[in-house]
Amino acid sequence: MSTWSRPALALALLAIIPAPWTGAPAQTNPAPIRFRFQPIAFELDSNESDLRRVPETMAGGLALFDYDNDGDLDLFFTNGADLASLKKTSARFSNRLFANDGSGHFTDVTEKAGLAGTGFDNGVAAADYDNDGFTDLFVGGVHRNTLYHNNGDGTFTDVTVKAGLARSAGEASPYWSVGAVWADFNNDGFLDLFIINYLTWNAATEPPCEYRGVREYCHPKFYKPSPNQLFLNNGNGTFRDASVESGIRASLGKGMGAAAADFDIDGKIDIFVANDGMNNFLFRNKGDAKFEEIALQAGASLVESGQAISGMGVDFRDIDNDGFPDISVVALDSETFPLFRNTGRGEFLDYTMRSRLGPQSRSMAGYSPTVFDFDNDGWKDIFVTRGHVQPLKAARPIQAEQHNTVFRNLGGMSFAALTAEAGLTAQPPRRHRGSAVGDLNGDGRLDVVVSSISGPAEVWINESPQSHYLDLRLEGTRSNRDAIGARVKVVTSSGTQYNHATHSTGYASSSAGPIHFGIGADKSASLVEIRWPSGRIQTLRDVPADRVLKVREDR
Repeated sequence: MSTWSRPALALALLAIIPAPWTGAPAQTNPAPIRFRFQPIAFELDSNESDLRRVPETMAGGLALFDYDNDGDLDLFFTNGADLASLKKTSARFSNRLFANDGSGHFTDVTEKAGLAGTGFDNGVAAADYDNDGFTDLFVGGVHRNTLYHNNGDGTFTDVTVKAGLARSAGEASPYWSVGAVWADFNNDGFLDLFIINYLTWNAATEPPCEYRGVREYCHPKFYKPSPNQLFLNNGNGTFRDASVESGIRASLGKGMGAAAADFDIDGKIDIFVANDGMNNFLFRNKGDAKFEEIALQAGASLVESGQAISGMGVDFRDIDNDGFPDISVVALDSETFPLFRNTGRGEFLDYTMRSRLGPQSRSMAGYSPTVFDFDNDGWKDIFVTRGHVQPLKAARPIQAEQHNTVFRNLGGMSFAALTAEAGLTAQPPRRHRGSAVGDLNGDGRLDVVVSSISGPAEVWINESPQSHYLDLRLEGTRSNRDAIGARVKVVTSSGTQYNHATHSTGYASSSAGPIHFGIGADKSASLVEIRWPSGRIQTLRDVPADRVLKVREDR
């Protein structure tokens, strides 16, 4: 465990931070990021009907992770169920696992894996919670959560009860989980589980909401908030509920997205929660997994106008390469896609308008933002899945089906929206939901997989002009094996970049690939510095580009 104090560590880091990345200056006519559509045989079925039950429009989580340890990313989709019984009464509701052949083509292996599921599943979080070298899955859903242990032979076992996440088989949860975050919140070397719970919902008491005589999905204000949950890992494959003692349960919300990062660089992982129709939460980790909610004083509770928005998914990464993680959130049309810049002084500034995200996103409805460098120019971009919460036959004049958009980073905190230019109009507009990002075909460019309500999933293969990259696959020894929470600095002749290991990004989804750095025209990194969750610092020099670098934590 690190012995740095917060102020001392922050000052020390500021003293050693070199110039940020300058290899790709702002351009007025940027070369577009380009994607090519590739079909996959999955269609999300959320049991949509004229009853307009809220879970129908909130489904759609997915995960990219290497389930069989063959070096490429496989693909898992959550799926719905019959909402009257909350059971998967038909094969059309089956969750699906697809194995990647290494070139971005997939084969359905759900039956062998045992991952079809039983209830209405909403979100997924992938990580190796028991440090055995195989990635496990937490699947969150409506009144039911499931923890699947990866057996290492291509199969998974439901260990929800054994792990202490439920008292008995099939036990109903009082909450509706839209996903989770894996991170080591007490720095003991084992991953803990933060569960994101949405509003309080019951099919028997669904309020009827109409607009001009037409039934629509109700606004979140018609439902009560729920507490989020924190389960601490005992280190023996079991968990204990620490929601109350940690301070997490004290804040009731309507969580749609959560992401973890050490926002104040004190060696402890913090949590940001995007709430739907109410103020956001920023849980600052005070140590030993004890949290205080500080979003209001930190400037991340509300947008600059002081309004609460329809907060959907979130990503929590350093966007401007200054060493401090920033926050990207998306919302519905007229609310814009907020961007909170971390000042490095324990606070955030609303950069939505200054970044140009505000005017460009005002007419858009977004669900899942993922912050990654899609053109490998050294600046992280933002891919947003788009689609409205309301149904296709809504009475009000809304555009329910929309094309996805990638906001290209022009250098720091300025973005250009690319939709048709990025090839994303090659498919019809849809009500898109979750998304996961990773290099599916091993070419060094990050691809995207997207789900959509009552529609086919989309695989978007990245065919942007080729630039150099460096990926890091970290393995913790004293730290958790996935090294979630590790902070990485990469220095090249063009400048310095930062990223950190995390799997929870966007909406209800998980991107569990290596840590990715685009380095533009540079063919090597002069320095790679890894600050492990254990507090150890590991340094590599003169690292060639265009490779997946496997790094094991020094003992």
